[in-house]
Amino acid sequence: MFNPLIVATPSHNYPIIFADDCIMATQIAPFIHGRQVLIVTNETVAPLYLDALVNGLTKGGEAATEDKPSNFEVACCILPDGEEYKTQQYINQIYDALMTRHFNRDATLVALGGGVIGDMTGFAAATFMRGVNFIQIPTTLLSQVDSSVGGKTGINHPLGKNMIGAFWQPQMVLADMHTLSTLPQRELSAGMAEVIKYALIMDESFLTWLEENMSALMRLDKQAMAAAVARCCQYKATIVAADEREAGKRALLNFGHTFGHVIETHEGYGTWLHGEAVAVGMLQAAELSYKMGWLSSADVGRIESILQQAGLPIRPPKIALTTAKQLMSHDKKVKSGQLRLILLKSIGDAIVTSKFDESMLNEVLSLHSTSTKQ
Repeated sequence: MFNPLIVATPSHNYPIIFADDCIMATQIAPFIHGRQVLIVTNETVAPLYLDALVNGLTKGGEAATEDKPSNFEVACCILPDGEEYKTQQYINQIYDALMTRHFNRDATLVALGGGVIGDMTGFAAATFMRGVNFIQIPTTLLSQVDSSVGGKTGINHPLGKNMIGAFWQPQMVLADMHTLSTLPQRELSAGMAEVIKYALIMDESFLTWLEENMSALMRLDKQAMAAAVARCCQYKATIVAADEREAGKRALLNFGHTFGHVIETHEGYGTWLHGEAVAVGMLQAAELSYKMGWLSSADVGRIESILQQAGLPIRPPKIALTTAKQLMSHDKKVKSGQLRLILLKSIGDAIVTSKFDESMLNEVLSLHSTSTKQ
């Protein structure tokens, strides 16, 4: 397995630890502040990993060190599983768990789950008593390569995805490849969309590597998967170090997301998985880049092909143009009333721009729409 990767931010530096031995309390115990620990997870992940983690933190054994005895006061908050529960109503359950157990500013929150759990736990940590420590244990491919790294936390609003949130960096991230073995195929594909994203915005050679290794990745070859996760985390760590709060370059990580969030919001959170919507959004952004004269038709075909190899949809659902444009107007990248999009000058070279042809955008939003995920 790979050596830890350090994410350097103005807030603080922290490691991403790569493992393949199922979640062990030994790996997170040194990063827990204080004695109070709240583990936030969901109904799907809890039966798989929660008991072992709780036992490791409360019953001594391997988690104990001379400086950090394993006598943590551990509580758990188990939420429903799904993007549709990433709301104020359900984040209140985290606050309730903290308040009823009299947790204080020395508490540590542990996010055990995918991107939804990570985002909600991080936001709760950022806002409880104006900020407490938290640790990310991402259990999905999407969260390991993207959402667990960089400190973006938040919840959804009925009018827009991730519109309520905060930047709050974790103390550490534990990316355990073993957890990927329990992922449903659809979730694996959804995570692969974010892997492909890094290649499209940063490194064409990585796209070539993905084309050569996609079959191995989709059958969860450990060596290939560990290499892909570590590479994506390195890309993101580099961007986050340069732009912690998305004032500039970090916005590139939203490639495909402006289009994808339209799908997620319109169809209802959880109907399309985040990665599925982003996959379609990336292809829409690529089609607009082609219309702008930046990508070739062969480039667009290459992007479509790698998405299909990963088992991802490539066509959007039917959404009226006026509705799509209205939903886009709520995007976080809108500045002074102008929509900004992430487009590709070439594969591996992305830009944030408000200088695109509106009629071309309308054509893309109306192109290839279908009522099902294809």
